[in-house]
Amino acid sequence: MFQIPNPSADDVPVGKDESGNVEVKTWGNIPKFDYPVLPHEELAEGLDLLDNKRAVRIAGSRAFFTKNDLVLLEYGLLMYALKMMIGEGYTPMTVPWMVNDEAMWGTGYFPWGMEDHYKTQDGQSLIGTAEVSLTAFYKDEILNENDLPVKMVGISPCYRREIGSYGKDTKGIFRVHQFNKVEQVVYTVADEEETRKMHDQMLGHTEKLLQALGLPYHVLLMCTGDMGAGQRRKYDVEVWFPSQNTYRETHSDSYFNDFQSRRLNIRYRAKDGTQKFVYTLNNTVVATPRILGAILENYQQADGSVKVPEILVPFVGKDIIKRD
Repeated sequence: MFQIPNPSADDVPVGKDESGNVEVKTWGNIPKFDYPVLPHEELAEGLDLLDNKRAVRIAGSRAFFTKNDLVLLEYGLLMYALKMMIGEGYTPMTVPWMVNDEAMWGTGYFPWGMEDHYKTQDGQSLIGTAEVSLTAFYKDEILNENDLPVKMVGISPCYRREIGSYGKDTKGIFRVHQFNKVEQVVYTVADEEETRKMHDQMLGHTEKLLQALGLPYHVLLMCTGDMGAGQRRKYDVEVWFPSQNTYRETHSDSYFNDFQSRRLNIRYRAKDGTQKFVYTLNNTVVATPRILGAILENYQQADGSVKVPEILVPFVGKDIIKRD
């Protein structure tokens, strides 16, 4: 039973792979440069913000050190995102970074993603997203309908082996084994119309942050062949990377109906006295390495310096990052 996938929602486009995804929205103007555009890793190295070579020597492929103003930029971004979500009524949480197999199976990351997770000597898995810990928070519990929706926002490091990504995005900090992320998870009543509204609302939080950062993006409705086995409906948000002249994925926004809650046995007592499984949703608020890369590229200047997005100036203490 654990290997039976979740049926897709009726409006999900049918397709075999990413070519079947449908663009549903674009925002922002694509920046135009009258000087050579540098990739984020060259900008960061030139400004003494990033060191991949030394990290690889001690930690292997896809490892990195961030330095100086990039550290302030990252933690300012995380704090801004967290405060934004608190303002939207979400409960801020730190989460366990290591979880048992029940949490991994319950959220649907096992059996399909077993090979992409790190295991400890004690048999626990390092989380690839705070979604796992947050979704399993009320495992084997019965809530009351009046408690719903439950809205949680978690901040955590995330760990991914990136199996199957050999040779992809090997430079910089776009595809790495360890990164920081702010994640939103919601439980709703067992009503698909209400869940759909929440799905779009959660997407709105992502858009609010990206618009505040001034980063051009588009939104894709994912097709059947490009969704996880447990996802019923999914948006991907991709941000513009000037050095690649294309949009790249930075956020995923999904809902599952009762796929996860049945596996985790999370129910609520409805107003009529019956017990039902909650519906679950999750969405990236911000995963810092990719957004940091997008900020560096979109805000680069002709002299190799980088403007700081206005909302992050208070955290960095300056409005432009340049080599001393």
